[in-house]
Amino acid sequence: MSEEASNSGAQVFVLGATHHRVPIEVRERLALGKEGAEVLRGELAKVAGLREYVLLSTCNRVEFYGVQEVPGVAEEVLSKFCRRQSFDEQQFRSFAIQLRNRDAIQHLLEVSSGLDSQMLGETEIFGQVKDAYSAAQDKGSTGVVLNRVFQKAFQAAKRVRTETAITIGQVSVANVAVDLAQDIFGSLEETRVLLIGAGEIGEKTAQAFKSRGAFSITVASRRFERAVELAETLGASALPFEQREHRLHEFDAVVCATAAPDTVLSAEAVHHALRKRPARPMLCLDLALPRDIEPGVAKTENVYLYNLDDLAKVAEENRKAREAEVAKARALLGEKAESLWQAVMKRLMPGGDDQGRDT
Repeated sequence: MSEEASNSGAQVFVLGATHHRVPIEVRERLALGKEGAEVLRGELAKVAGLREYVLLSTCNRVEFYGVQEVPGVAEEVLSKFCRRQSFDEQQFRSFAIQLRNRDAIQHLLEVSSGLDSQMLGETEIFGQVKDAYSAAQDKGSTGVVLNRVFQKAFQAAKRVRTETAITIGQVSVANVAVDLAQDIFGSLEETRVLLIGAGEIGEKTAQAFKSRGAFSITVASRRFERAVELAETLGASALPFEQREHRLHEFDAVVCATAAPDTVLSAEAVHHALRKRPARPMLCLDLALPRDIEPGVAKTENVYLYNLDDLAKVAEENRKAREAEVAKARALLGEKAESLWQAVMKRLMPGGDDQGRDT
């Protein structure tokens, strides 16, 4: 950064926590639900010197992208977040990412492109970043700097997918999950699948099961009408949410992907279900954060439990085959981050154009 921009105090920053240094049991304590995110946005709107900001919260990361007019604003954002989550600040600092200016821009480009994802090259993150940016726009918390940075990040992400091969292989949670099911059951034609949760990740996983030959799929959701709606789309059946544990023994693969703050499948229920089907294994896929399935389920004999971190380890073999593409993509994004930072720096300096077009 130039001395002039540094002296102005204005900086682009990113701070947060990701899967790289934070295990799933800690990430679920940091996860922001819709209500918590809304309250926090209200608190951030009152932070003096926070010119712009975008909040990104997914299963694998919670990050704040912002523009601070004076030093110390990012620290205040960190403190407010930790208070909101009742999380010790010093512990958070021990694993937090805190990047500034060009490095912050480079990080956003890599996140948007799937380069920083737990499953390298996955494409879901692109939509999640776009949704986070759209939400910030709706709240009026972005301006000329972050508008330009995020729009250029989306362009760069599309270029990476076009010009490199990092998306080759089974890099989505849904595909890795179904690969596991095939390893355990072989053909999926006779495999009975229960999907608990009717959101996007659950739907994609159910579609992946269907594409591999699974014909018997049942959907359960707290909103039964939503379960019926998704079941009709999949050619599946719907199950009242309150019956999920009582009828658990009927299913071979259970996919949990809800937005519930607490677990929806207990170890006791799984244990009882296995007593009714002692000769047949059960695959439990927990795709939620906070987790939907009690970790104690893993102690039940003949049950295979995988959470998001477990699936990422399974996907690591696919990552090794794409390391050369990672280097190519990172070099491409590095050039883009440098040119974008040079353009943004002019707007951060005193007298910079805060009303310019984002081209």
